[in-house]
Amino acid sequence: MTPTSPPAPQTVLVTGGAGYIGSTVCSALEERCHIPIVLDSLVQGREEFTRGRTFYPGDIADRALVGRILDEHPQISAVIHLAALIVVPESVAQPERYYRENVTGALTLFETLIGRGVRQLIFSSSAAVYDTTNTTAVSEDSPLRPQSPYARTKAMTEQILEDLCRAGGARGIALRYFNPVGADPELRSGPYLHGPSHVLGRIMEAAAGRAPQFSVTGTDFPTRDGTGLRDYIHVWDLAQAHVQAVEHFTQVFGRAAAQGLDDTFLPINVGTGQGVTVRELVAAFERASGQSLAAADAPRRPGDPAGACAVIDRARALLEWSPRLSTEQAIRDALAWEAHRPGVLKGF
Repeated sequence: MTPTSPPAPQTVLVTGGAGYIGSTVCSALEERCHIPIVLDSLVQGREEFTRGRTFYPGDIADRALVGRILDEHPQISAVIHLAALIVVPESVAQPERYYRENVTGALTLFETLIGRGVRQLIFSSSAAVYDTTNTTAVSEDSPLRPQSPYARTKAMTEQILEDLCRAGGARGIALRYFNPVGADPELRSGPYLHGPSHVLGRIMEAAAGRAPQFSVTGTDFPTRDGTGLRDYIHVWDLAQAHVQAVEHFTQVFGRAAAQGLDDTFLPINVGTGQGVTVRELVAAFERASGQSLAAADAPRRPGDPAGACAVIDRARALLEWSPRLSTEQAIRDALAWEAHRPGVLKGF
């Protein structure tokens, strides 16, 4: 379920709050009367997404800056850490940059926060940490096998957060995202990177004529139609999971303890629990857009797994959260954002 009546307002530091997901999380927090404080380097984020919010440009590893934010906003009760480099092929080409920015940066941030008494830490992790070689549904207890430097930075940061929480008296939640898609339904923010590598982004590039066609890369996977399977979650549903984590942080750990789970650090899957194949995604796009898509079969890309979907029992039980929006709705919102964004992001 999603929240109904607004609770007492909280002030929340959101690192990476100028990005696609971070800005949507900020909007979801504001709708529940919370106050997001944004820290973003703008290496990937958009300053336009911070308008009307308290915004600090800078790096998460800047201890002095993080200290100043906490001095100026002593009422900060929780931190949502989303800031990270996220492009998988780039992480393969520049692993040192990804380990420095994602892992060393997070370590410095967490150390600073815990040293200043911040005890409620929510980390933006990824389903890329799982071993999806021989499975199509993964729970938080499934084996881990990150396959890229990017994915390994997420797994390493989870471990760092867990160890620091055990040593320093804080508590941490790692929200393991599956495949965020769509845009804020109110069109306050949405995807903005050129040349997206994820499937829906490539579909939209082809539909808009920015690519000659959409390539279905891999048709011989062990899935129901031979194409890769992914769990696509609407970015607004994903944002609501963060709100639930903030509003029910203490209760989450109480519920976990009652189930015999860890009461210090918890990984929680955030997905729909349902897989969608590439061919099914193309069909959903054609229904949502009312246009046919030029698509052609192509060989698998090296390293691509068959894919997996989330088991979300833990999110339902501990966060009292469930997804509400469909893949088709995500596509409709993405299309609305695509039509709307030239007037929002000047010079984009």
